[in-house]
Amino acid sequence: MNHDNSPADCRTHDNPPPSLPRSSCLPINRCNLPAVILGSLTFQRHPTDLFLDGVAEFHANLFRRLDLIGDAAARGEAFRDYVTVHFRLERLEDAGLDEQNARDETGSSAKRVNANWMRTLRGWSFDADGREGAVLKGWVESRFGLLPRFHGEALHDLSAPAYRRYLEMRSAGLYGTNALEAQLDLLYAYCQYEFLRGPPRSHLRLYRGVNRLDEHEVLSDAGRRQTVLFNNLASFSTSRERAGEFGDYILAADVPTAKIFFHYALLPGVLKGEDEHLVIGGAYDVAIGTL
Repeated sequence: MNHDNSPADCRTHDNPPPSLPRSSCLPINRCNLPAVILGSLTFQRHPTDLFLDGVAEFHANLFRRLDLIGDAAARGEAFRDYVTVHFRLERLEDAGLDEQNARDETGSSAKRVNANWMRTLRGWSFDADGREGAVLKGWVESRFGLLPRFHGEALHDLSAPAYRRYLEMRSAGLYGTNALEAQLDLLYAYCQYEFLRGPPRSHLRLYRGVNRLDEHEVLSDAGRRQTVLFNNLASFSTSRERAGEFGDYILAADVPTAKIFFHYALLPGVLKGEDEHLVIGGAYDVAIGTL
């Protein structure tokens, strides 16, 4: 029996110990691979496609429609239109919204009409440790089984006030929305669909700037190469110079495209940061350099 308030160990009796710490993943998720595999160094080196349970099947009509559209920009518009209509984002009263009775914690009207996938991503751009960031990290936790490691402060103890604060922010971000996490499911599926429509590639070389090397959990250290456990969702850039604006040290990683949740070019105008990619975390082999 587990008495330390942490999730069940990610390892199994039949496999060697994984590269993930005990407290970094859940034993179940809503994906075709368990967290211990998709979050491992082995997956980084030998990735395969990731599928969220039931998303492609439930939205099969969308993907059949996209198959008939040759232009990427036109597919993006078709995706936006589909999400808007399917989730009634411009007519939330059809989904049961009662604005007269919707109140936030201050007692004023809760403008949850704007709490959709796009606003959530923009909120992340302004503050990854804010309410929208908590929603996105919670979505990764639920779908991929990777627990957040940081949200304003370290989240290594699931019984600590920091973790309860994260849960409260996540709940507040989801309250009153129309299936916001299901919107994010579809967004990830669309991102992966577009990678498959493009030139064949299994990885992208991405960069992340940090001010101190101890800002991340280092699982193994070989000087200029380290195995780093990233937060369950983290921002990277395709531009080494742009990453250097965020820190003196540059972490370079070959990121499987299967672990890219969203990127700036997928639907232009959503993320404020040029070259930004939102990457699902886990263990990564990184090269460390400076500008």
